[in-house]
Amino acid sequence: MEKRESASVLPRRSFLARCGVAASAFGAAFAAATPAANAQSRAAAGSSWQPARHAEDDWFEQVSAKHRIFFDTTTADGFGQAILFANNTFTANGTGYGLTDADVAIIICARHHSTPFAYTDALWAKYGSALAERAHFNDPGTKEPPRVNVFQTAGYNTSLPNNGLLLDAVIKRGVRLAVCGLATRAAASLIAQKTGGKVEDIFKELTDNMVPNAHLVPAGIVAVNRAQERGYSIASAG
Repeated sequence: MEKRESASVLPRRSFLARCGVAASAFGAAFAAATPAANAQSRAAAGSSWQPARHAEDDWFEQVSAKHRIFFDTTTADGFGQAILFANNTFTANGTGYGLTDADVAIIICARHHSTPFAYTDALWAKYGSALAERAHFNDPGTKEPPRVNVFQTAGYNTSLPNNGLLLDAVIKRGVRLAVCGLATRAAASLIAQKTGGKVEDIFKELTDNMVPNAHLVPAGIVAVNRAQERGYSIASAG
């Protein structure tokens, strides 16, 4: 009887011993892995990426602003929509939150086909045909290239997406413009081809005759990136 009990106990002890060895091995492996995992976590936290700051982008700052939004436009319709949306942004922050216009920083980016609408009436009067070609845009009433900046001119009302709200009105409320340098140079090249003028002279003429509160940037798409890095919410207006 005693022999049978001894025989049954031995296998159990052997099994438990093997379990103990396996548990010890697992514990040792876990202990060794934990410091490595912690080190990796600390390394990841310590290497958090931050964008570089450039003096060329300091104009994005508006110290008084509590909120920042950047409307990215690439078409004539998008530019008109951005004017309307900017005005709505000011108004809703006032009625809904009791904020002033100075509490909200708003930038409209004029790039690609919307860039010519950052130029004054004088340039549209002089180079309207080339600017309209560059913008892929004709006057909605005459169906011809406009001789004025239509978003600075009263009377278009609902025929344009800004619904008669002029660019000047939102500029007076504090809107600023980021104007694409690359697209401006492309416009200067097109005008030079049509007039026989010099690209550099026309480029300077364009940049000297932008609407108020306009800032020439190297490229509109770069301004989108820099604005986001400076804390602006990006809204696409077409």
